This record gives sequence, C-alpha cells and structure tokens, in this order.
Amino acid sequence: MAQYRIAWLPGDGIGNDVMEAARIVLDGIRLDADYVPGDIGWDFWCREGDALPARTIALLKGVHAAMFGAITSKPAWAAETELVPALRGTGLVYRSPIVRMRQLFDLYVCLRPCKAYPGNPLNFKDTIDLVIFRENTEDLYAGVEFSPVPAAVASALAAASKPFAPFTGLAPDAYAVSCKVNTRKGSARIVRAAFEYAKQAGRKKVTVVHKANVVRATDGLFLEEARKVAADYPGIAMDDANVDAICMWLLKNPTSYEVLVAPNLYGDIISDLAAQMVGGLGFGCSGNIGEKLAVFEPSHGSAPKYAGQYKVNPIATILAAKMMLDWLGETAKGERLERAVAAVIRAGRVRTYDMGGTNTTLEVAEAVARELKG
Repeated sequence: MAQYRIAWLPGDGIGNDVMEAARIVLDGIRLDADYVPGDIGWDFWCREGDALPARTIALLKGVHAAMFGAITSKPAWAAETELVPALRGTGLVYRSPIVRMRQLFDLYVCLRPCKAYPGNPLNFKDTIDLVIFRENTEDLYAGVEFSPVPAAVASALAAASKPFAPFTGLAPDAYAVSCKVNTRKGSARIVRAAFEYAKQAGRKKVTVVHKANVVRATDGLFLEEARKVAADYPGIAMDDANVDAICMWLLKNPTSYEVLVAPNLYGDIISDLAAQMVGGLGFGCSGNIGEKLAVFEPSHGSAPKYAGQYKVNPIATILAAKMMLDWLGETAKGERLERAVAAVIRAGRVRTYDMGGTNTTLEVAEAVARELKG
C-alpha cells in the first residue's frame, strides 16, 4: 500500500493538460502515492446537475490531500441552459465546486505564494517574494445571495438604509443582493495563520488588507480581530492598508511586503495582481488548507479554447504540487522540485508561448523531471 492517497481532480478545459504535466513531475520525484481519480467540473453539472458529485465528496473524506486542475464556471442563468433537457427547470442552481469544497471541508486558508524566479522574462522584478493569505470560506464568497430578492430581505434593506432607502418600492427582480459575511472566528484564524507562517519562515512583517474606512462593519471587524492577533506576536510587525491602496503600493514597491492577509474577495484580487508581477497566472499556485485536508491547484481558470492543445504553462500546477509535498511533510522533495523548476526557468531553453517560447505543456514538465534526475 502506498504511503499517501491523493485525490486526483483534473476538472475540465486545460485542467486535464496541466494535471498530466504535474503527474510527470510527481512521478519523477518518486512520491509514494496512489492517485485516485475523482469527478468534478462542468461536464458533471451538465449531465448530472452537480459539478461536485456526492461520490467525489466521499472520496475527499478518505485522502491525505488532493490535486485539482481547473473548471469552467458560468453565471446561474447560463448554467441552467446547458443542463441536459431532463434537468432543466427542476430548480437546480449552479455553485462553484471549488467554493463548495472550501466550505464543506473548512479549507479556510487560501495560501498563494508569489515568487519571482530569476530568468523568467515576465518578472516585474526578480526580487519579489510575497506570500498571500486569503480567507477562504466567508466574506462575499459565502454564497448568501438573493435574486430575485425576497420580501423579508427587501424590508430589512429598506429599514437599514433609512433615510436614503434606495431599495424601497423596487420589484424583486429589479436588483440582486450578495451578502458580505465576516465572522470574528474566521477573521482571527486566517490572520493567525499568516502570523504563524511569518514566525516559522522568519518573515518580519504581516500586512492586513481591508477597506474598513468604507465597509465599516465587516472589514472593521476583520481589522479589529487582526490587531488582537498581532498582539500575540511582538517580534513581527503589523501594518494595514486599504485594498485599493495596496494595489498601487504593491506595483510601486513590491519588495516592501512579505506576508499579506485579507478577506476572501480582496485576497483573490491582490493575489492575481501579485501573480502577474512574477509572470502571470501560469506561475500562480494555490493551496486550500484546512485542519484535516488540503486541496492544491493553479489559480488560473479552465481556458476552454486551449483545452487539449498542451499549449499552456504548467508551472503553476507543478508549484502547487510542491505545496502539496510541503503539506504532506515531504519538504525535502518539495525543495528539490522547486529547485528543478527554478533551474528550468533560469536556463530558458524550454518555455511555453506565454514566456516567448514554442514548447508544449508536457515538454516543460519533462524538462523539470530531467532536472530532478540530474
């Protein structure tokens, strides 16, 4: 029996391409693991009305970790039209399966390292080395939404917004509501995770990202909890910045930041900005981490127009595999894998189209595997 049992969830679009590349590298590093395929993605929504079937949830309950590729997501109204005819009009509502996984398994940390590897022609600066902690289960991604708006919600909105009352008299289908829900527990534990990482990694500063001057209730609570947590770490500096300002300052002075922590939506935004500064989403790896399970993925989408062409950059997914190795406690293997990736980037002989090259997805993976053997 293998030491590890890994759920293997390619999804759809280019998810299959980049996951095939990741498997080449994991086999090259000789991880003692069984890779158990799982069903997830758009095809299962269309055929079964569920992009995360119950059988896949059951699989995730019995593994050490999971690797996830990418999936197509569309607005609810568009998703309804792509169901098989027998399922249309039955009340099924599409929800992102990755968001559902995060909430079902309480994968509350979204860890997104953004590191520049020398030799990458897409680097904004070769010295960038940021780590972003994004709260992963609440905020505007909590899934508490209304469209059309029920009478009780409309009444509460009208009462809360007096004397302005902009929602009074609107028809239920004339507007929509998405609730931003931040809890004290959720805010405190993601900030603590960021400070714990900084402590273990020898980083000296954590920056809290918010918009508490305008979004006073929810972001105010997040900032309040962050300050409480920071008091437990006197050796690590804490500063804070509005999300709009941090986008400007990250671009101007990216090396002034070490660890950033943010509520769900802001963390999503700033991690994409930071990923672009180190080469784009082809380099953006991500871990969804809880107490008992972690799911690792590239942070890019499914890019259906490139599916099956083996054209896209697999490095984000390969670095996600490195994150999985770290999670499993296989840190020596993780370090070897990262050194191999860095060597391939530095040499510059094997590059996908985004880096100005002509190599395929699998050729990049094979180059990394050769470095591992060397």
